[in-house]
Amino acid sequence: MITLTLIFIAASFVTGASTHADTTKEIPALQALVRSGALPAMAKRLPENPYVVDLKQLGLTPGKYGGSWNMLLGRAKDIRMLSVYGYARLIGYDKSLNLRPDLLEKIEQEEGRIFTFHLRKGHKWSDGHPFTTEDFRYYWEDIAKNKVMSPLGPPTTMLVNGKPPKVDVIDAYTIRYNWDNPNPYFLPALAGARPLYIYRPAHYLKQFHASHQDKIKLDAMVKAEKRRDWRALHFAKDRLYRADNIDLPTLQPWVNSTKPPAERFIFKRNPFFHRVDNQGRQLPYIDNVVAQITSTSLIPAKVGTGEADVQARSLEFKNFTFLKAGEKRNNYKVLLWKTGKGSQLALYPNLNVKDPVWRKLLHDPNVRRALSLAIDRAEINEAIFFGFGLEGNNTVLPDSPLYRDEYRQKWAGFDLDKANELLDSAGLQKRNNDGFRIMPDGRIMEIIVETAGEDSERADVLQLITDTWKKVGIKLFTKPTRRETMRQRVLTGETIMSVFFGIDNGLATPATPPNEMVPSDDTDLQWPKWGAHEMSSGQSGELPDLAPVKRLLELYKSWTQASDKDGRSKIWHEILKIHADNVFSIGIVAAVPQPVVARNTIQNVPKVGLYNWDPGAQFGIHHPDTFWIKTQ
Repeated sequence: MITLTLIFIAASFVTGASTHADTTKEIPALQALVRSGALPAMAKRLPENPYVVDLKQLGLTPGKYGGSWNMLLGRAKDIRMLSVYGYARLIGYDKSLNLRPDLLEKIEQEEGRIFTFHLRKGHKWSDGHPFTTEDFRYYWEDIAKNKVMSPLGPPTTMLVNGKPPKVDVIDAYTIRYNWDNPNPYFLPALAGARPLYIYRPAHYLKQFHASHQDKIKLDAMVKAEKRRDWRALHFAKDRLYRADNIDLPTLQPWVNSTKPPAERFIFKRNPFFHRVDNQGRQLPYIDNVVAQITSTSLIPAKVGTGEADVQARSLEFKNFTFLKAGEKRNNYKVLLWKTGKGSQLALYPNLNVKDPVWRKLLHDPNVRRALSLAIDRAEINEAIFFGFGLEGNNTVLPDSPLYRDEYRQKWAGFDLDKANELLDSAGLQKRNNDGFRIMPDGRIMEIIVETAGEDSERADVLQLITDTWKKVGIKLFTKPTRRETMRQRVLTGETIMSVFFGIDNGLATPATPPNEMVPSDDTDLQWPKWGAHEMSSGQSGELPDLAPVKRLLELYKSWTQASDKDGRSKIWHEILKIHADNVFSIGIVAAVPQPVVARNTIQNVPKVGLYNWDPGAQFGIHHPDTFWIKTQ
């Protein structure tokens, strides 16, 4: 049997530190509940073999219990960020971006296709009910394979060549997933910022499932909750990631106690959280997280006046000077963390746009190349990011072992003459009296760039692009909207172009799944219908009709079948080369530092960190459960 190296690393990481401290020294906030018998003592709340966060190895200090972490969020939906920051995953990334077991005690892997998970004995959900393989069985049998709950079948990450795994429940704490061929996407999906949840609190959700509940009782609940049917009721109750059902048990360090709608949400400590420090004291140190909902545009000002304890969300690099000015007055420090996106912002031509004239134009690589060459990235870098950024395409960063200068620089210089030449060659020679190009059907070449409207940085960048695109005869308009609306319009083909973050993982290695670089999801802004086709195994969306994109999908499949690092590296380089030459998305500036504001009383917030969505879960890999408040 071939066992992953990460298992042995993880095993020593979990058990190597001392856990013999006196766990009878109860968490102050829970002492009354323990004395009354409403809650078991700490030793009985923890798994037999808890996850030990090695503070010394991470450069952290032992903390004190108590207090609240105040943060600001722009929308009530954003309380899901507590599921991101808490970062309790079956397997997760550490600060070096290695995968290690977390909720799981151990993982065994054979040939990259057989995964045996060992749960921690005695681990419990936040309501005290045991976390066992029944929770995995319930998800697999009653949700993923249930035709009513999942009409399209299991998620694509759990399909290899269209086939699901054979799932064997060995005992209450051991379960095995067995595919015929390797599945290199499985573990990274479990470790994601928005992870693949292959378990559910079965003891809670069975009451909403037709296979486990009396029909009369279930119909009554459906009516009382004003849901369409029992499936809709189950989905409304089963949203681990959203954290909006206060009755749904969780495994995260903090549990939502505020029922939506609200403008202030209080997340209380999970008394059954599975992690401890070196002294055997249960984490998290901080009792509560308080999320105040406010306008996104007001968050930087509120943070600057000291209204948040640890905050990065909705802060932009351009806020740095303002935030820095308030450090001494409001008792906080401003940190600058590295970012891992392929581009701070990127333009996404919608290759699936409904308009046939626009679709033909955007399918022409010379049009996309011209749009990229007509952007003055140096000006944007200096004006918006004070020269801190790395100019170029939406691709891997220099810290990635896959990086090559050509991937970032090809078609990414500022060359108006070449841009004009390419646009002329694409049949766009005619112009009106104002100098704007005329499309084949007689319309002025006006590109409406849709944006989620969540920050002003995008508007500032687009204004500078407007100025330089005008010089090559293209008129740019910006259309702010809501994120969900923008994504839906892109998917339906209404949107010509959108602006959003670049690829999440600019730090990819040969072992990183290249799904961000191919059509793999209906949320892909440059090819959503092609992504939907791949995601649904052909049951929805459209087949790609561009040769380079077809090649990307061939390479995607080849990567899954590659047996060694060299083979996967070769595939990755061809993918990156295709992207650099075809400019499927238009990168602008990358590696822009992320401001992180931390109150001086909050301890264990790293001075130097990585702020990235996936991998990283933003604060997640930095163990916010170890943050603590110094009162003296």
